[in-house]
Amino acid sequence: MHALIVVAHPDPKSLSHSVAAHMAEGVSLSDPGHSSEIADLAAEGFDPRFSAADIAAHRRERSAPADVAAEQARIDRADALVLVYPVYWWSMPGLLKGWIDRVFSNGWAYDDGADTGLLKKLRHLRVHLVGIGGADAQTYERHGYFSAMKTQIDHGIFDYCGACVATSDLLLDSAAVDVTPHLDAARALGHDLFNARECGPAPGPQCAPIALSSRSALA
Repeated sequence: MHALIVVAHPDPKSLSHSVAAHMAEGVSLSDPGHSSEIADLAAEGFDPRFSAADIAAHRRERSAPADVAAEQARIDRADALVLVYPVYWWSMPGLLKGWIDRVFSNGWAYDDGADTGLLKKLRHLRVHLVGIGGADAQTYERHGYFSAMKTQIDHGIFDYCGACVATSDLLLDSAAVDVTPHLDAARALGHDLFNARECGPAPGPQCAPIALSSRSALA
């Protein structure tokens, strides 16, 4: 089985990139037949801006732009889609949100017509979310950020397209001096990627069992 691991961080030395690499390592260790590909959106220069060409594609006036079609094909080749991202303002970075805005398009991710209603086209896709944040779990819980992120991302994006969010994890304390627990957790997530639960009602984002702090960091 094959996993597409998408990472959205401009610094290749960031914790986000290390987490993505350790997840890929975990996938390869789980079974010799499993494989993974890391899509580094920043290094690849993906343009997150929703343009007039994207609007035309949404309206079915033209085909999807070439870069969008390439990303859709990359997802089509995968059995699992993994998104690794730093938590910015209690959500994902603009680069990743723009990738979703453009790639999860009308006609490919879903069909929304006046006569047919909503057709969810990604029911076959299993999604794994790995957010990396600096605030502690108590902060997320106190302000309702766990449920807010779940509503916005798990439900608002992926459920709309029919995709199953198989796992949703938060690795917190991203400013810690020793990030070994984060990397160990990432490797374990990769190792168990294709053993995750069946699709169905999903729990909220889970915190890895590591020491937490209330600091904010550009992970």
